[in-house]
Amino acid sequence: MSRQPDGTRRALISVSNKTGLIPFAQGLIQLGFQILSTGGTARTLRDAQIPVTDVEQITGFPEMLDGRVKTLHPAVHGGILADRSKPDHLQAIAQQGIAPIDLVCVNLYPFTTTVARPDVTLEEAIENIDIGCPAMIRSAAKNHTSVIVVVHPEDYTALLTELQAHNGDVTPATRRALAVKAFEHTAQYDAHISAWMRQRFLTEPDSTTDSAPFPQELTLALHKVQDCRYGENPHQKAAFYVQQNLTEPCVATAQQIHGKELSFNNLYDLNAALETAKEFSEEPRPAAVIIKHANPCGVALGDTLAEAFQKAREADPVSAFGGILAVTQPIDVATAEEITGRNTFFEAIIAPGYAPETIPILTERKKWGASLRLLQVDPLHGWRAKTTATGYDFKRITGGLLLQTPDHHELTPDALQTVTERAPTEEELQELLFAYRVVKHVRSNAIVLSRNRQTIGVGAGQMNRVQSVRIAVEQAGQKARGAVMASDAFFPFPDGPEVAAQAGITAIIQPGGSVKDAETIAVANRCGIAMVFTGVRHFLH
Repeated sequence: MSRQPDGTRRALISVSNKTGLIPFAQGLIQLGFQILSTGGTARTLRDAQIPVTDVEQITGFPEMLDGRVKTLHPAVHGGILADRSKPDHLQAIAQQGIAPIDLVCVNLYPFTTTVARPDVTLEEAIENIDIGCPAMIRSAAKNHTSVIVVVHPEDYTALLTELQAHNGDVTPATRRALAVKAFEHTAQYDAHISAWMRQRFLTEPDSTTDSAPFPQELTLALHKVQDCRYGENPHQKAAFYVQQNLTEPCVATAQQIHGKELSFNNLYDLNAALETAKEFSEEPRPAAVIIKHANPCGVALGDTLAEAFQKAREADPVSAFGGILAVTQPIDVATAEEITGRNTFFEAIIAPGYAPETIPILTERKKWGASLRLLQVDPLHGWRAKTTATGYDFKRITGGLLLQTPDHHELTPDALQTVTERAPTEEELQELLFAYRVVKHVRSNAIVLSRNRQTIGVGAGQMNRVQSVRIAVEQAGQKARGAVMASDAFFPFPDGPEVAAQAGITAIIQPGGSVKDAETIAVANRCGIAMVFTGVRHFLH
């Protein structure tokens, strides 16, 4: 690392996030660094009795344009970008009276937290788009063989320790690692800004630019919240990343209040459970959802939450063992006692709250209570109206990413078309709507049988639809008599409804649209089944 003629190294510090700033700066002073700084950072350092040189003293220019211009100057960027291994670089800056800068500690204006405020104005948002600091970070990261760059306060302590151990220097590996973090930091920042601008500017009525929902260039701005022990299988590595400023109740915004670390599969299944439960967030009665391997194995409504849980578990007690549970209301004592009853075992539970008395009941359950993961989310009722949706739905393929808008379609009775001679009764209609909300969350080809607002048979992920019907009917057994059936897509042949009719199904809900619809309707009419078309398919691959 280069030094001034008097042996002094120089560090430029300009941070919005002042966490850890004072001890870090004190450590640099003890190592012989001269500190250059700007604005609020300089004031904070002076208040702590830390000597500071204002950047304008080395540029010869005061801050301009309400602080928009303060570090965008050759005296700053020349000092950062000069490659110390090139004599001509050092000679060039020396001729201009520019001294090298050896360490850059910078983080950016709080754009994401600013625009997350409901009352933020366009002017405030624009003023929180940082220009000078990203330029310094990128300059230092580009020239990392000569300049140390640090952007995260959590790296200060380790960096100081290494500087102390190496006489004010760090290893090439540390320089490279910090440079990577620096470019990640600025890339994420720009991604947040571009996403906000697209949402703000390209949806306005007077916009003359392409307002398609999918950007031509996609950059994801996600923050890692945990490393997972492994991925879907022990030989795979994994980590969990989340968006910033989420307001929707979801697994990414949930708080874990007890239990072992969440695994990759836990997180995936918890998401499936909660998203299914949110289908019933506006129901006056509580709902319980049990997920196994990303598919609902039991979903039910009840007059109480305990009853909803009992019904969901009874739907498929074999699959429910070791499953993931989501509920739409805070867990009370009666429900907690049912959850921890005989022959039960759950990996994780996600709920909009827990009565204080329930925590010991759940966590002290013999054998598995101590490791049970408990997650809490915000209230689910009214979430669609109160929150901003999380944006795109992603599906990964080798070499690329598929984007789509989320499947938040809400089916209403008015949208249904009765296509059979017999219309469903009011009770059948409500049961059909229940089953249809569940089938949206079952892997295709998907079939759900339900009765008394309880799933009694689920056929998932088969390569042909009639096989899914057979699986659901077999699981339901005698309970299928008088039940209803939901299908996520049309029946390509009438064989599926024929199997359902033989099992005693009385009503069917499906999208319709098959060239064989007339044959399917004929089977329903012959068997006295009421059938309605939705016109909307819900594949979930």
